[in-house]
Amino acid sequence: MSTELTVLALAIVLQAVQYFIFAVPANLELGTGYTSSARDYPPSKSLSVKTGRLQRAMNNHFEALILFTAAVVVVTLGDQSTAFTRGCAWAYLAARVAYVPAYYLGWRPWRSAIFGVGFFATLLMVLAALV
Repeated sequence: MSTELTVLALAIVLQAVQYFIFAVPANLELGTGYTSSARDYPPSKSLSVKTGRLQRAMNNHFEALILFTAAVVVVTLGDQSTAFTRGCAWAYLAARVAYVPAYYLGWRPWRSAIFGVGFFATLLMVLAALV
């Protein structure tokens, strides 16, 4: 398996970990009656600030993972893997790992800067595959 595909697999594991670290406090705060329902109505109470941040970090990674997956597919199917694209893949994963505590702890402006590292690493992978 290529490095880029390995990093993609690790990013998927990270997404699962993020889901778990959000789901536990969310279930404790909202109750399983709500979290196991069809959620046709908003919850009767809000998530705590920290749990809300965990949810937003998790959702942000779902969004970022779509682009990163596409970048890995382009690099892999285009047979364009290089040391540069491998480094970009690792930079993406490192940024996504760092993003979770940065969001949870409310680091400003560092959370946005960390997001930018992952986003631009993904973009650079695609651009490298095009040249």
